[in-house]
Amino acid sequence: MKVTVCELRNDAEGLEQDWQALIAHVKSEKSDLVLLPEMPFHQWMPGTNKVDPDRWQQAVIAHDQWISRLSELSAGMVAGSRPVIQKGKCHNEAFIWESESGYKPSHAKYYLPDEEGFWEATWYERGQRDFTVVHCRGIKVGFLICTELWFLEHARQYCRQDIHLLVCPRVTPSSSVEKWIAGGRTAAVVSGAFCLSSNLNGPNTASIAFGGTGWVIEPEEGSVLGLTSQDKPFLTIDIDLAKAERAKQTYPRYVSE
Repeated sequence: MKVTVCELRNDAEGLEQDWQALIAHVKSEKSDLVLLPEMPFHQWMPGTNKVDPDRWQQAVIAHDQWISRLSELSAGMVAGSRPVIQKGKCHNEAFIWESESGYKPSHAKYYLPDEEGFWEATWYERGQRDFTVVHCRGIKVGFLICTELWFLEHARQYCRQDIHLLVCPRVTPSSSVEKWIAGGRTAAVVSGAFCLSSNLNGPNTASIAFGGTGWVIEPEEGSVLGLTSQDKPFLTIDIDLAKAERAKQTYPRYVSE
């Protein structure tokens, strides 16, 4: 199958321009699945620790509107995360959208950072500690939303659920790009799955920039198959899901706990 990762700008004008370019890329490459960054369709709210419930509501509405446009990508599946309000609580919810059946939620983000530029635990609440596979078109998908990538027990748990794809929508800074790639490589090996990630790029706060650098990483050795960049913000790779199935039988995946 063909998978596409990307990096997108976080301002309204830049996002619309990037979206039109992504539409053209996905159509040209005939992508089966597109992974979007974490909460991409509104200005990144946790850049400040001054919580504004009205902004969160506006972000929910913006994501509703953009999700109604996902068919523009002409891909069978689109994955990402989005802000939601459930029973009066704000969450960051992973999802897969399918062209036939529409929106399918996964878990709400559980591990929340709280520091300069990324005041997530201040803005919204963690979800349940539920890392259950999402099934789409015979493909088993596991989500690790950004910071969740560093809790490798869940990558191992996904390995036991025989996932094909480990998807990591994220918002991370330019200062830690290499660390995040290392985490993606490790998670791919631990899960025995292709690890995909997409990120925002451009400015966050006055002192912090988003780091871009989406990736596709293979499951056997954790080799990086490709990275996005500001010059090439979209990347499509044709992957063989059988490689993820075979990886479950080799070291270190086969070792009993």
